[in-house]
Amino acid sequence: MSKNSNAQNSDNQFGNLPEWDLSDLYPGAESKELKDDLKKAQSEAKSFEKDYKGNLEQLTKSGKLIEAIVRYEDLSDITGRIGSFAFLNYAKNTTDPDRAKFLGDCQQALTDLSTRLIFFSLELNKIDDEVLKKALSENKDLARYQPWFDELGKAKPYQLEERVEELFHDKSVTGRGAWNRLFDETMASLKFNVKGEELGLEATLTLMSDSKQKKRKSAFKAVSKTMGQNQRLFTQITNVLAKDKEISDRWRGFDDIADSRHLANSVEREVVDALESSVREAYPRLSHRYYAMKAKWFGKEQLNAWDRNAPLPTSDDRIYDWESAKNIVLDAYGGFSPYLAEVAAPFFDSGWIDGPVTPGKRSGAFAHPTVPSAHPYLMLNYLGKTRDVMTLAHELGHGVHQRLAAEQGALMAPTPLTLAETASVFGEMLTFRSLLKKTDDPKQRFALLSSKVEDMLNTVVRQISFYTFERKVHTARRKGELKTEELNQMWLETSAESLGPAIKLNKGFEIFWAYIPHFIHSPFYVYAYAFGDCLVNSLYAKYESSGEGFAERYFDLLRAGGSKHHSELLAPFDLDARDPKFWSLGLSMIEGLIDELEKTQP
Repeated sequence: MSKNSNAQNSDNQFGNLPEWDLSDLYPGAESKELKDDLKKAQSEAKSFEKDYKGNLEQLTKSGKLIEAIVRYEDLSDITGRIGSFAFLNYAKNTTDPDRAKFLGDCQQALTDLSTRLIFFSLELNKIDDEVLKKALSENKDLARYQPWFDELGKAKPYQLEERVEELFHDKSVTGRGAWNRLFDETMASLKFNVKGEELGLEATLTLMSDSKQKKRKSAFKAVSKTMGQNQRLFTQITNVLAKDKEISDRWRGFDDIADSRHLANSVEREVVDALESSVREAYPRLSHRYYAMKAKWFGKEQLNAWDRNAPLPTSDDRIYDWESAKNIVLDAYGGFSPYLAEVAAPFFDSGWIDGPVTPGKRSGAFAHPTVPSAHPYLMLNYLGKTRDVMTLAHELGHGVHQRLAAEQGALMAPTPLTLAETASVFGEMLTFRSLLKKTDDPKQRFALLSSKVEDMLNTVVRQISFYTFERKVHTARRKGELKTEELNQMWLETSAESLGPAIKLNKGFEIFWAYIPHFIHSPFYVYAYAFGDCLVNSLYAKYESSGEGFAERYFDLLRAGGSKHHSELLAPFDLDARDPKFWSLGLSMIEGLIDELEKTQP
């Protein structure tokens, strides 16, 4: 049976949508291969602890530290493979109790074995700097891991005593991990009544960009009603996780509520502060201006909240079947570089993409890198709209990035979030520019431009608004538990600031913070989207004005994974995120598209 034979065979308007084949990881949850790997990992973790705990400095002096690094990386690949399979298997149907139990059991087993490895990074950071420096200079194989040691060293001031680290680690299963799972399973089980039809969140949110106002309003009301009925639970989850983070930050000594995220992203606080302030200052020139124009196009002074993402009266509401979407994206990728299309192609015929909307499936879209010894998997909830084609281009960009970075190995392939959005947003931009170039009809061109502007506003303005909201929430939570009304008010304040006076925040909008998964899973993740969009805007401007060699430098950036700091990776393009002009360049591209819209409206 070929891998793509598990595509969704249906006569619907999308054609045959692909579904995952997870056998490249394991044949199944009960497979011998998975059980053997888990036993192997458990045994290796025990041996690793016995062989190296308390001996790392001596091992470094004797020139044998590379042996421990290689074993640690190999073990990381095995545990990453097991964890990836368990999560992806669960994401296919989060309401299936067997899948949920399997995920929970795997997470517990991996947490238990990884507790034995906590000593490794802590002890490495205790090695005398000169001893480690000498070892790195004398062993070229060890020297390859210099960036990993550098990143490890940045965490040194925030490390705790080993027993405390073990306690934090062990309790994560019944702490943050459990609350994350509760959120996911609750969201997957919720039903939204849209004019008598019971829908999941993804399908309901999609209706809020429908061409018919009644459908948009009904979907808005359904989200508001269902989320309102569950507001006590979502308020509790938010309070618990914000407090959990505050406890961890306090024990570790982080000054700012977002510093732990900045550390993980390998980005300086002042860079993120500059991004946030630059975008907030640009709100009037970007979102406020655009939504005022959009209201005028609709013949109104103010748009209702459910009309914010409404397609324009001139919009092209075509539905793209899967084959068309695939060809559009691959053609756009190939137009930039045949090599880019070549790296992307296997995703479509190898069971690496899951496309259809199915009961219990996790909402949204993502690219999971799994491990370097395998390949990434992409999840979509494909509904055929132009935005779904752009989502495919986005997630495929992630997948390409993850494939190219895999050569760095399990320890250095992961890319900091600030650069993790580079290939995805660049892939979107290539696809948009390709579609725009092929469009002669003024109305279709206007529709594409407006759709792109809205996507960029959702990526930059909305995500920075999310970041500002999170800062309010976590700052306030340090003073005591938050009531739903307080969370609602913070949401309304940050939304009003970012959207401007042309958007009416209707009754019911105040609870819309509750369904945003990033607030739960990855506090302060959201600024990475804005960082990536502005970065790509600047990068694309360089591409348009550059001569030969841009593609090669771009691929070098992707291949680097997490082995280089963002300043080093952007230097070949003469870009510097610490320079305010960097953000101005990215934001000016959005402003330029709004200018073009204003001049060319049909």
